[in-house]
Amino acid sequence: MKLIEGTPIAEAVYGECLESFEELKSAGFLPGLAVVLVGEDPASRAYVGSKEKKCQELGMHSVKIELPAETNQEELHQVILELNGDEAIHGILVQLPLPKHLDEDAVILKI
Repeated sequence: MKLIEGTPIAEAVYGECLESFEELKSAGFLPGLAVVLVGEDPASRAYVGSKEKKCQELGMHSVKIELPAETNQEELHQVILELNGDEAIHGILVQLPLPKHLDEDAVILKI
């Protein structure tokens, strides 16, 4: 078995992404990210927080949408539909796992 050190790989990928991001910003294009969090899962909340922090560090436009665990499928689909139509948003991340009553595959297909 071969041990792979993940940190150097992650740093290299991050460096490449940072270069691309800076090129976009220099060209006058500011990428926007929307993160959707449904419910109160502590691990999901932590992951969303780290995404927010990275966006702030980069000077990137970001939006966090927090929905209660009781949100139904149609309500979540409506939020995604609105984000899809927002010209300031170029990527949508729905933090998984979703509450059990929601169909993750159907949500992902709406993005």
